[in-house]
Amino acid sequence: MTIIRAEGAAIVAEIHVAAGEKVAAGTVLIATELMKMRHEIRAEESAVVKAVHVSEGDELHGGESLLTLQPCDVSTTIVNEIEEARADFAEFKSRMALLSGSARPDAVAKRHEKGFRTARENIEDLFDTGSFTEYGALAVSAQRARRPLSELQARTQGDGIICGIGTVGGRAVAAMAVDYMVLAGTQGFNHHRKMDRLIDVAGRDNLPIVLFAEGGGGRPNDYDVALVMAAWLNVTSFRHFAAHKGPKIGIVSGYCFAGNAALFGVCDVRIAAEKSWIGMGGPAMIEGGGLGVVKATEIGPSEVQVKNGVIDLLTKDEATAVAAAKSLLSLPSTIKATESTENAAEALRSIVPVDRTRAYDMRAAVQALVDPDTFLELRRSFGIGMITGFARIRGRAVGLLANNPLHLGGAIDAEAGDKGARFLQLCDAWGIPVVTLCDTPGFMVGPAVEETGQVAHISRLFLAGAHFGQPLVTVILRKAYGLGAMAMAGGGFDRPQYCCAWPTGEVGPMGLEGAVKLGHRAHLAAIDDLAEREREYQRLVDELYERGKALNAASLLEFDAVIDPAATRDEIDRALSAAGPGMPGPRYADAW
Repeated sequence: MTIIRAEGAAIVAEIHVAAGEKVAAGTVLIATELMKMRHEIRAEESAVVKAVHVSEGDELHGGESLLTLQPCDVSTTIVNEIEEARADFAEFKSRMALLSGSARPDAVAKRHEKGFRTARENIEDLFDTGSFTEYGALAVSAQRARRPLSELQARTQGDGIICGIGTVGGRAVAAMAVDYMVLAGTQGFNHHRKMDRLIDVAGRDNLPIVLFAEGGGGRPNDYDVALVMAAWLNVTSFRHFAAHKGPKIGIVSGYCFAGNAALFGVCDVRIAAEKSWIGMGGPAMIEGGGLGVVKATEIGPSEVQVKNGVIDLLTKDEATAVAAAKSLLSLPSTIKATESTENAAEALRSIVPVDRTRAYDMRAAVQALVDPDTFLELRRSFGIGMITGFARIRGRAVGLLANNPLHLGGAIDAEAGDKGARFLQLCDAWGIPVVTLCDTPGFMVGPAVEETGQVAHISRLFLAGAHFGQPLVTVILRKAYGLGAMAMAGGGFDRPQYCCAWPTGEVGPMGLEGAVKLGHRAHLAAIDDLAEREREYQRLVDELYERGKALNAASLLEFDAVIDPAATRDEIDRALSAAGPGMPGPRYADAW
């Protein structure tokens, strides 16, 4: 016999069995109540109830006999209440089901027909499987005063944005993905509240944030808050996102106007698919401002925004955009070194032509220098006189800043200056060392270029270099003249941790030809015979070249060393290994 006794003070609330009844293991026998909470006493094994010693309503103090059981086999099937359907779980499951694509098959099909993915598909692609924790999934738009709650739950899932945290390649990352299938991606009251919550959480742990921006700006018909918000000008999301100390990567596909464009614009790296249109105002805003009627596809198409520098990286579609974001998020780590082939290293010796006046492809030098398939170029179609991008050298993440001899002979114009300065600031913010490849006759000059604001734009390179806190290595491939060459070295040849040149390198205070014409103007003008004057001019140029060629300049300690081009990877690796981690810029201290 087994006697079941009261464990403590309580009231007998319910008695579910009677003497002589057979019960299976797990059957509820008696329920007691204390402080309005019920406690179920269950059979630990199959048995026959021999006696019931209490009645409903009895007051227990602890230790009283409740039931006497005799163990036995019970063949009857006992229904266990815990397995019965529960209304609260059913409601939970039905609400969560509304978040999946299957709840909106027509909207999903429309997205796919247009060549786009859903916001949730992008989130699933970005994060490691099973790692994403969503915040505020059950939010709906602030329109309960005008629309039934069931309708809002079915049509305004998450108030149009998916927010959460997970891992990307094992690294903790936050993400916000605007759901264009909800009210065309407009930004509502709860939409912004979710953004602020995620930015706050990401800020505490210095997490990168990936933003999938698509849709328009503020939503005017969130009736629930209309009486307390007249113009929505105290929304904090824009300021909080801009001030976020962790890296910000933006991805756009489709239409991105007004508020979404503003958020995309403050991202450190801006990625966009070819089928994208980005602008500070959409068709309704343009028409409302009396500026005419335009189609959405006429506003900021990708082919325009990639040329003016708004888009840092143009991709074929969302899938390749997400892949690029993953590559960027992996940058802080050092991976197992991937060696360039011997042929690639040898190829560096023939990159620069023997004829010092011939242009060549700097990207060929970059590809031969970095680990295979690791160069991710940014803003290729903007500021084409400067090449910027991320890569790995012996597994170490580096930023690459290089002149482009195929454009203006490598001279640095306003767009190239802006591009280079912004890239240095980005690398500093993300704590990534930089390698600069110098081949420039200097800053571009002339009346036409000054109309572009050359002085202000070019000076940004010196500002960025002066504040750059990461290890810096400069390699002079050929020309290194004047202020332009100094800017490529962070402000001067004494700035880098290591400044070296290939044997093809040449340095000078300005272009050799210009230096001769300027410095020897009177001498040359005094030579009446034109042929003799040309011979004297060439002699003076050759003399300057001999003085400024790499081997001679290094002997005068203009820079640190002349190296074999084939050994460039080794030289860079040693210099960066000795340089230490650097000091990330103040906006992103300890962010990565």
